[in-house]
Amino acid sequence: MTAYTAVVTVRLKRGVLDPEAETTRQALSRLGFGLDELRAADRFEIDLDAESEAAATERAESMAERLLANPTIHDYSVDIENR
Repeated sequence: MTAYTAVVTVRLKRGVLDPEAETTRQALSRLGFGLDELRAADRFEIDLDAESEAAATERAESMAERLLANPTIHDYSVDIENR
């Protein structure tokens, strides 16, 4: 077994209302930072042991699909790093 860290980033799909990001975008605009769009995201770092990088990716994607993200409103990405 090899030790990996899976980084799962979950964000709302484009077109889904994101009040946290909109509030932050407005505050940044008031501070003089012009932005076209801003989206908030959650980042999960998961330490796990797996037989291979592919197996670690599969486990992290399963976690994202079953709990970390709602596929109706969220997109997610998985990045695997050796630990």
